[in-house]
Amino acid sequence: MGKLLIFSAPSGSGKSTIVNYLMKEHPEFRLAFSVSATSRPPRGKEQDGVDYYFLTPDEFRRHIEQDDFLEYEEVYEGRFYGTLKSQVEEKLAAGMNVVFDVDVKGGVNIKKYYGDEAMSVFIQPPSIDALRERLIARNTDEMAQIEQRLAKAEYEMTFSSQFDRILVNDDLDVAKQEAVDLINNFLQPSCSTKRV
Repeated sequence: MGKLLIFSAPSGSGKSTIVNYLMKEHPEFRLAFSVSATSRPPRGKEQDGVDYYFLTPDEFRRHIEQDDFLEYEEVYEGRFYGTLKSQVEEKLAAGMNVVFDVDVKGGVNIKKYYGDEAMSVFIQPPSIDALRERLIARNTDEMAQIEQRLAKAEYEMTFSSQFDRILVNDDLDVAKQEAVDLINNFLQPSCSTKRV
């Protein structure tokens, strides 16, 4: 059976960059990415089962009623995102280690569900000011949206103590290496070595 690696962070903290690096550069970890389900329609070249599992709002609600989700959230009316238990269990049964790139509430819920079989990592920006600079440098959002993201980030950072590890992403290369070390330690069978 595989294990679970949960990565959560405020927007702009570098979570997806670190997760993509781990998936691409570390095949020895036998990582399988957890694909989320959503009730929104596909955008651009998004593919069902690759980018998301695309469900209608009614299908999503039916899965909620059947308790098929590890976690889910209705972001706004009729727009759901969630993690299906079945796709996670399949990957675990195949001996893969499942990686989650989820929001903080989702991360906390998945950790509660799997307990010690999961390691939850909160990726934190060095400061709100540094996060503001990163979001401005991305050049993808208006200032009003950036301020909304920063307010949400401050709220999300209050959840950090509910995670197993906090990884401060001040320098991306250092953060990547710290993530590798955390995973290595978590996946190694525990040794009972005596200290002399």
